[in-house]
Amino acid sequence: MASNFPSSLDSFTNPSSTDAMDSVSVPHATQHSDLNDAVEALQAKVGADSSGVASSHDYKIAQLESDVAGFTSGKILQVVRATDTTLRATTSTSFVDITGASVTITPTSATSNIIVVFSGEVVSDTAGMPAMEIQITDSSNVALSGAEGSFFGNFNSGEYSYNNAIMIGYASPASTSAQTYKARFLSAGSSAKIRGDLNTTQMYALEVSA
Repeated sequence: MASNFPSSLDSFTNPSSTDAMDSVSVPHATQHSDLNDAVEALQAKVGADSSGVASSHDYKIAQLESDVAGFTSGKILQVVRATDTTLRATTSTSFVDITGASVTITPTSATSNIIVVFSGEVVSDTAGMPAMEIQITDSSNVALSGAEGSFFGNFNSGEYSYNNAIMIGYASPASTSAQTYKARFLSAGSSAKIRGDLNTTQMYALEVSA
């Protein structure tokens, strides 16, 4: 018989010790032929090394290994975090560093990208005035892409209202040397404050594979 594998399993009849080699039901030569057909079908299904036959296991496993290796792309490789719980204030109308809002990360690959996140609570001493402008920069005070904006705190009935400032910056340092990123602010009213004493100021740097 021709092998039914792999569409279905073959069924073989085992000879007994008393069967003659030229048995009419299952001749000896037929048994060898059937087993040869089954082994050849099994080999075709498993596939030779580096098989190009798309239905073979060798081909499919090689494709799967290749796909799994590609899963490293776009993954977060490491996260560095810095926190500050101190009230920070400035009356400067030019950008100054926010003490404590700085984080250093060393990329594992020169092709990695860095996402930097700043989170802090802001307030103004002046009613209706923007509390401050904030930016995330590298160590040379170059603002990261998209990481610059104004944040407001309103003075209402003798009480301050606090607003959470969240900012995200993006960098491609093309280096495996340590990279430092920091948040800076300037006052747009009489005084700008980062209320780390009320809500912890946080800086995150995330390395993301290309």
